[in-house]
Amino acid sequence: MAASVSSEDLINLQLLLKAPSKDAVRDVCVQSHRDPGRRLHETTAATLNIPTAQASQLVRSLHTLSHHVLFYNLSSPEQILALFPESFHPSLKNLITKILLENSPTWRTEAAGEQISLPQLKDLDWRVHMVTGSDSLSRMSVPTCLVQLKVEDPCPSAGSESVSTVTVELSRESLDTILDGLGRIRDQLSVVAAK
Repeated sequence: MAASVSSEDLINLQLLLKAPSKDAVRDVCVQSHRDPGRRLHETTAATLNIPTAQASQLVRSLHTLSHHVLFYNLSSPEQILALFPESFHPSLKNLITKILLENSPTWRTEAAGEQISLPQLKDLDWRVHMVTGSDSLSRMSVPTCLVQLKVEDPCPSAGSESVSTVTVELSRESLDTILDGLGRIRDQLSVVAAK
């Protein structure tokens, strides 16, 4: 869950009044959302001419605010402006709100792309297999089912997707158990879909 924006965070944002330009405020806001690291703390301290400790608090507060806006899907100026106290500097409040609204769609898309997802079944193939030669007599002439699954595993960190093939040999009993389980899943999905 996203951290709530505290009154201390909002007080820290007033440090942006020391920014030499609106572009400097925009840069700090955008960069603090993505990477609130030590390097940003140092460049923010130099840009605003404040101690690094204060710059760290400011960057952390901006990071918290931008994530709060995304988490709670605040998409109108009124929703974001309501976070600020009435005593907050009006021009700075409006500028921060404008920057958050401009960048929220991009940040939302990036966040969706970074979500972890489960592998997806892309293809299924099967065949009945009969063992004709084995060192164990009990395995001779016993039919089994070979199931080949092609699974796509999205890898958000690499930005690519990989397809792997998994082959499973099932005895008649194992296949019956799986088919029974899949039948129950189908029935439950049908009940949920009918609601």
